[in-house]
Amino acid sequence: MSFFEKMKQGASDAAKKAQQTVETTRLRTQISSKEREIEKAFLLIGECVFQAHGSGNWKKSEREVVAYCEHINQLRQGIQAIEQKIKLAKNEKECRCGKVVAIDVKFCPVCGFQFEDLQRAEETDEAIQVMCRSCRNYNEVGAKFCAHCGTVI
Repeated sequence: MSFFEKMKQGASDAAKKAQQTVETTRLRTQISSKEREIEKAFLLIGECVFQAHGSGNWKKSEREVVAYCEHINQLRQGIQAIEQKIKLAKNEKECRCGKVVAIDVKFCPVCGFQFEDLQRAEETDEAIQVMCRSCRNYNEVGAKFCAHCGTVI
């Protein structure tokens, strides 16, 4: 690689990193906004409960409290979706054990979970399959023997 090609590649990498940082910051701002909405909803729940206590009629506040709780759940789900977008923007994914790893990692370094087969199944929306204990090949549900190595499933 020539000097100018290296410079060009370095500039391209820096531009990608800057774009990634801008996108991550934008998404984190959205999360902060949703967290402030959650705090407001908690305050409003407290006010509803206090007013119900003052009036002695707890049923009066129940409908409002339930509505605020549902709103909080929706906001939390939105935060989780944004956190997933941040991971994608940073080229990361989360293992089922909670470890965050690079998007191209095939096995989790903590628990050994194999990502490749899970991604392939998600991308193609295949039916649930059974994995062979011996060769880790996926087989159709109901198969008694592995189609790859012949081991009893």
